[in-house]
Amino acid sequence: TALSPPDVEPGPVVSGTFESAARGTEVGWTTIYPPGAEPGDPLPVCLFLHGRSGHHTDAAGPMHLDRFLAGAVTDATVAPFVIVGVDGGDAVNWHHRADGDDPPAMIRSELLPLLADRGLDVERPALWGVSLGGYGALYYATLPDAGVSAVVAASPALWKNPGEWQPPTFDDDADFAATNVWDRRDLLRGIPLRIDCGASDPFVDRVREFRDSLDPTPAGGIEEGGHDDRFWSRQTPAELAFVGQALVRP
Repeated sequence: TALSPPDVEPGPVVSGTFESAARGTEVGWTTIYPPGAEPGDPLPVCLFLHGRSGHHTDAAGPMHLDRFLAGAVTDATVAPFVIVGVDGGDAVNWHHRADGDDPPAMIRSELLPLLADRGLDVERPALWGVSLGGYGALYYATLPDAGVSAVVAASPALWKNPGEWQPPTFDDDADFAATNVWDRRDLLRGIPLRIDCGASDPFVDRVREFRDSLDPTPAGGIEEGGHDDRFWSRQTPAELAFVGQALVRP
């Protein structure tokens, strides 16, 4: 059963596009503000990375993060922050591809400066990804000088060995090997992590293995559910709280 979002009035939701040199295409973005905030307020940022066939509007669309965020801030469960969805391509898997499509460079050199120009605090963003976006969030956090404050990976698409992964998420086995987060786990050390997965999710065995291999074990866990919006909605309040805690400045 899906968890219905709170019946509250969300804060402003602002969308736009930019021509991305890093991705070689027009990229859409959506910024979700909490109630009581408005564009120009210097709030911290959580980047939301969508899954396969996803879109920058997913955060305020099927995920209903505008209303979940509004409810959490209204109840003082979390301090105010902004959620930003952005287009990462269909099954690009949020890493630099052989055809030149480079979502990490887009985030680093184009999206974050755009958000900074709009007054947002992008010094140490959090990352929140679902499915391929969950993999992408873990991968992005391992890049040099990523400087992320936390990572939430909901049902991350974790393949461990060549031959497991589904085209076209990687160019070939060499691309898979070069970007495999299993071989980058040391680079996640020190970053607050939350990894959730449904017990009937097709990725659950690999997610459980990945969680168990990390020290300390990430927050979150394996709970009843599948690889769908119903499971993700039930995890959203706890994942929001995790992000909000990580984004609080000392």
